[in-house]
Amino acid sequence: MSIVLNGSNLTVEKLVKIARGKEKVELAPDALDRIRKCRSMLEEKIQSHEIMYGVNTGIGEFSEVVLSDEQVKDFQKYLIYNHSAGIGDPAPLEDVRGAIAGRINVHAHGNSGCRPEITLTLIEMLNKDVVPFVCQKGSVGACGDLAPMSQVALLMMGEGEAYYKGEKLPGRIAFEKAGMEVPGLKARDGLAVINGSNLLTAMSAIHIYDMNRWLKQAEIACAMSLEALMANLKPYDVRLHQVRGFTGAVRSAKSIMKCIEGSDLKTGKLKIKVQDAYSMRSSPQVIGAAHDAIAHAKTQVEIELNGVGDNPIFFPEENLTLTGANFQGTPVSLPMDMAGAAITMVSVLSERRLNRLLNPALSVGLPAFLTKGAGMFSGLMLSQYTADSLIVEQRILSTPASIQSIPAAADQEDFVSMGMNTAIKNGQILDNAFGILGIELIAASQALDFREFENGKGVGAAKQTVRKHIDFLDVDRPLYPDHTKMKEVVRSCEILETVEEAIGSLE
Repeated sequence: MSIVLNGSNLTVEKLVKIARGKEKVELAPDALDRIRKCRSMLEEKIQSHEIMYGVNTGIGEFSEVVLSDEQVKDFQKYLIYNHSAGIGDPAPLEDVRGAIAGRINVHAHGNSGCRPEITLTLIEMLNKDVVPFVCQKGSVGACGDLAPMSQVALLMMGEGEAYYKGEKLPGRIAFEKAGMEVPGLKARDGLAVINGSNLLTAMSAIHIYDMNRWLKQAEIACAMSLEALMANLKPYDVRLHQVRGFTGAVRSAKSIMKCIEGSDLKTGKLKIKVQDAYSMRSSPQVIGAAHDAIAHAKTQVEIELNGVGDNPIFFPEENLTLTGANFQGTPVSLPMDMAGAAITMVSVLSERRLNRLLNPALSVGLPAFLTKGAGMFSGLMLSQYTADSLIVEQRILSTPASIQSIPAAADQEDFVSMGMNTAIKNGQILDNAFGILGIELIAASQALDFREFENGKGVGAAKQTVRKHIDFLDVDRPLYPDHTKMKEVVRSCEILETVEEAIGSLE
């Protein structure tokens, strides 16, 4: 079933379905009417020679240069050529699909002034899976993602490059093979494709989706380690968190206890400490704080997905054109910097629990480094080294990009969001987080195999999934295949899906 875009109903989950799941899209009929009405107003203004930024003027520092009628015809072409200035490796195709979906949703408001053919071509590109080759690097996150989105706009002229059925082709050839017409670019059309922070916002939406699912797996791993370390469960009583009032902590405590439900640890049969270390008993507060940070970021991203990020913006009902800075990526990059730091923070917590599982002075009777042959064998000693190296990289990447503005365009564009840097580094933070959590899951499963008591239903389901992929470490073996495999298992969310199937949702 198609997802209908009308300018106001695009959620993170819907964008992921379009971007990653290749769900078909449609434009709401009233949205098409709005686009046509806005274009009609714009053409009247062009005919009357009203001065409009980026339509019959230059851009950036050249905004005071007024173009002749003849120049207006070719200006959009040269605008796109000039801004197709990215560099290096391609952005993932799902990110580009997400950016196109976001741009369609901007157009659906009927404030962008492009011809309907431009928006309809973008829809056809998604539905026929013609995905532009876009360099990931080159955007400063204001005036939008100009460099990458210009590589999308090149296809509107039958230029650039695109992937079609797994093959990278010249843009015109990709359109021909997909049975598509090249719409060309007329006044305003090119700028209406590029003048918003759509790629960094799409990347952020996809990251939020993956961060939420990763945090659930962090709670599963936490529950496994708590059982293996024979934790005092009082700190996870939901009443403790309700009296403080943080939504994320309440949610996290419920999830952790749901995984442990059915464990002998809850019966009072096992000897436990009066109070455990912070890395154990603070888990709901820390993971909960990450939930809250990411929930805030999701709100901001969804506002951007459903807002008019463009310049200039046209108001047909009032016959009005306004220039401003609605392309500015800061409302997304600032909360997403926090979201990335939140994932790093929870990764640090995971590593601290890993340390307690491996250290015989802290592990409540578990063998040193979780090996039966200490001395001859080193067990999971070096797994901690790997996790630590990933965490240091995460910490470096958690420096905010949103404060790193460098002026450009002869100081006309003297404050930019650097939101693309935020999005790129968040992808790297997440990639490391999959590996760190995978290592904790390996260690927790190894530790639980040394314990002789009934595990919680969710914990048991998680351990069973780990054991599908990673054998018990009886004698030392090279660990890099185990680490790499578990990283991909975490990325796939197989453990989350197995646990939720056993015990219900961890929302």
